[in-house]
Amino acid sequence: MTTTTVETSATPAEPRPAPAERKTRRGERGPLASLASHGILIVASLIALFPIAWLVFLSLGPDKDDYLHPGGIWHKMTFSNYSFVLQHTGFFDWMKSSLIVSLGTTVIGVLVAATTGYAVSRMRFPGYRKFMWVLLLTQMFPIAVLIVPMYQILSDLQLIDSYLGLVLVYCTTAVPYSAWLLKGYFDTIPFEIDEAGRVDGLTPFGTFFRLILPLAKPGLAVAAFYNFITAFGEVAFASTFMLDDSKYTFAVGLQSFVSEHDAQRNLMAATAVLVAIPVSAFFYLVQKNLVTGLTAGGTKG
Repeated sequence: MTTTTVETSATPAEPRPAPAERKTRRGERGPLASLASHGILIVASLIALFPIAWLVFLSLGPDKDDYLHPGGIWHKMTFSNYSFVLQHTGFFDWMKSSLIVSLGTTVIGVLVAATTGYAVSRMRFPGYRKFMWVLLLTQMFPIAVLIVPMYQILSDLQLIDSYLGLVLVYCTTAVPYSAWLLKGYFDTIPFEIDEAGRVDGLTPFGTFFRLILPLAKPGLAVAAFYNFITAFGEVAFASTFMLDDSKYTFAVGLQSFVSEHDAQRNLMAATAVLVAIPVSAFFYLVQKNLVTGLTAGGTKG
């Protein structure tokens, strides 16, 4: 028996294809674009934080003219400005007045704006579109034009130098914008939720308070923050309608450091830092829902 050996000629191995270059997917940034965006964000953050850091730095200078020579503050930093403001001024009276007015404006303003925005979003009564435009038109008038008629109205109602009068004045400014904001947010909530509430036997108010408001927390947080800031930092109305020194708000109390000849800028800086603490605390409470509310309200008009 013979064995036949079949010889196979070895074929040369084919060259492997070179690995293809990784393409950038849609929405994915390259390293240079990512570096540029991070650089821009860092610069923007420094620009935003610099005035705050500068204010804190000036508040540590013991002399009222230290802002003219800020380099000398490094060698004589002290917290004496803060102790003076807390012990020898009406700081705590200003805080009480500011919190009463700001929280009152927030509660009343958000309640009125929420009911208004919900009514326009769900109900189709005659002139509902024009009603929202009328609210927007109220934002056209400058404060200088509104002070005189508002003063006359509050005087007739005997609300001059009262917290309630100032709260109502601030609500006239904050409610129109808040109603627009919340109307846009309510539009994003499905109408089927209202129908489900009616099927379960809820009244329109029950549906609004028990079903809609819990879903609208982000929008309510934005409206509350806007109302709080509007009332907390306003100067013109507060200085005109509040006559008693003990009822001054923070914004008006700061003016007490400006005398006829000069301004005690070191005390003003220290007070400004202390004033920022309540606002920062309020922002911390609502910041979880703040971004969501700002974006969601503009998705459907």
